Amino acid sequence: MSNDPIIQETRQLRESYAEEHGHNIDAIFQDILRRQKESSKKFVRLPPRSPDKKWKSPNTVI
Repeated sequence: MSNDPIIQETRQLRESYAEEHGHNIDAIFQDILRRQKESSKKFVRLPPRSPDKKWKSPNTVI
């Protein structure tokens, strides 16, 4: 484990934010959406990408 102070601070902030929302991922996501709506910043939404046709799933039976 790294003792980098920036990493420690980031983990501390992440844990604090999660505690504020009871470690509930749905509550965290809703808070993020609310913050985006209230923000004056412009957010970019890209269309979903199509899967690469050359890619084969490792679960494909040949």
